Amino acid sequence: GRPTSIHTQRVLWALADADLPYELTLASATMGPQGHVSKGGTPFGVVNTPAYLAMNPNGTVPTIDDNGLVLWESNAILMWLALRHAPDLLSGDAQQLARAVQWMTWINGRVEPLLHTLVMELVRLPEDKRDPAKVEQARIEMLDALGMLEACLADRAHVAGNRFTIGDIPTGAAVYRWLVFDLERPSMPKIAAWQARLAEHKGFCLHVAPREFHLAG
Repeated sequence: GRPTSIHTQRVLWALADADLPYELTLASATMGPQGHVSKGGTPFGVVNTPAYLAMNPNGTVPTIDDNGLVLWESNAILMWLALRHAPDLLSGDAQQLARAVQWMTWINGRVEPLLHTLVMELVRLPEDKRDPAKVEQARIEMLDALGMLEACLADRAHVAGNRFTIGDIPTGAAVYRWLVFDLERPSMPKIAAWQARLAEHKGFCLHVAPREFHLAG
């Protein structure tokens, strides 16, 4: 994976919170040490090699190999890490776990496509190729989506209930990336308080909080 990938950040956050050792191999089809390929950067590669494609035929990041168990898709990896290494992330309550998975699925389908638009249009594309109309449309849709999250957090400390679960990791990383962008937005105090709680986690501080991970272009 790569540190600037929000999906890789999810896995690194969980690994850090669980104090699990790991080795990170830099891999990407679009990003490298000099930035995004749209600006002439050379990607880290790896993802298009036969060895990698044998593990993950999608050629995407992240992929893990945990003592022979190979997994791709960051939410599946989070579930495995919680089941195998960090059961506290599952909360021990079936209803809370179901809500956690609900928000993990929601963030992928509803929010991440909008974040991708914002990252490309605000950070990674050359300035002469950016489209302000796309930014504004994504901003409006993000506010609508996050209104749902603000309402959810009105009566609970975390997305699935009052305990931190795997549901907070993808959701928290995505919302933090949104907050890094210099865009007009109303106050959402419940989300702000929740983000402050997430900032108490080692994995968040190490792998999500650094602004350069979100503004790398």
